[in-house]
Amino acid sequence: MKNYKFLNKSVYLEKEKILVIADLHLGYEEYLKERGVFLPRFQYKKITEDLEEIFGEINKLENRNSINNKKPIKKEKTQCKNVKSLVINNKDKLKARKIKEIIILGDLKHEFAGILEQEWKETLALLDFLKKKTRKIILIRGNHDNYLVNVVKKKGIKLKDFYIKDNLAFVHGNKLFPEILDKKVNKIFLGHIHPAISIRKGVKSEIYKCFLVGKFKGKEVIILPSFFPLVEGADVSVEDTNLGFKLDLREFEVFVPIPKEVLKLGKVKNIGKLVG
Repeated sequence: MKNYKFLNKSVYLEKEKILVIADLHLGYEEYLKERGVFLPRFQYKKITEDLEEIFGEINKLENRNSINNKKPIKKEKTQCKNVKSLVINNKDKLKARKIKEIIILGDLKHEFAGILEQEWKETLALLDFLKKKTRKIILIRGNHDNYLVNVVKKKGIKLKDFYIKDNLAFVHGNKLFPEILDKKVNKIFLGHIHPAISIRKGVKSEIYKCFLVGKFKGKEVIILPSFFPLVEGADVSVEDTNLGFKLDLREFEVFVPIPKEVLKLGKVKNIGKLVG
């Protein structure tokens, strides 16, 4: 049974209270600047705005769950001396609803060959921002994350090649690690390929970020869109995905996040048949 939700460009696992995002590519504006292309620096602001929207949706979701699961309370007299304990209990309940883990599936930064000043500053700022929202941050190493270890260690965070929690595996996607194929794992979350899908009608064509859901060796695979706001991604119906292991993406289901909902469009191989 599916126990996760697509929120904006993230996945939220309700039971585990885990938020998963992928491929932020911080520092892209400075990367372009060094190559003679100048863009206003809005990437970090957009990323944190999108995250705040997601945190708001999670709060609403958890509050609804809390109300639905709430047991009837017997009426009884409350003395003044008990007011303080009631306040403390309410704080504990709020704390319990806090996101337990935020997992970043690699490519937190962009530059391959080093670490740019913008990457350094924005990585530290983002980690501080996320620490206010969660009890634990898990960083998966992506192929763009060279030299990132020197930054994140300042916040007491270690880079991981993969992360396994109970029956869930989290990996970037550029490499296949045998551990994620352990028989206890039944779901694999990955990023790396920046999945998007092109929707055509007549001569007009638009590309949208998307989630992909399918199977690999009997396990459910969920591929996240990039959290990178400057580019939609690669059209998985026509482009080579450059994954570290072979997936038949034609058989994967496509889910496109739009404001307030997620559209299920069917399998990748059938997308072209949906429009004329």
